[in-house]
Amino acid sequence: MQYNYLTEKTCSQLITFDLEDDKVTNVKFMGGCAGNLTAIPILIDGWTVDQIESKLKGIQCGRRGTSCSDQLALAVRAAYNGELEPADDED
Repeated sequence: MQYNYLTEKTCSQLITFDLEDDKVTNVKFMGGCAGNLTAIPILIDGWTVDQIESKLKGIQCGRRGTSCSDQLALAVRAAYNGELEPADDED
């Protein structure tokens, strides 16, 4: 299933990703630092929710108290726990 997550306190505004069982694929960031936010999806493609959370949760960008990486960890955990609704299927 595909999910959309509106970020908070980051340069990126939206993260989209697919979640099948506990595997995360097709991560895309809208907005933010192109270099980092192009690399992260390539590096974590196919990782589990637990792997993403253990590596990325809590990373901070400046004084924001969060980062795009941290927001991704929060997003995939929320989707996995059923706290984030899947994106509307437009077929």
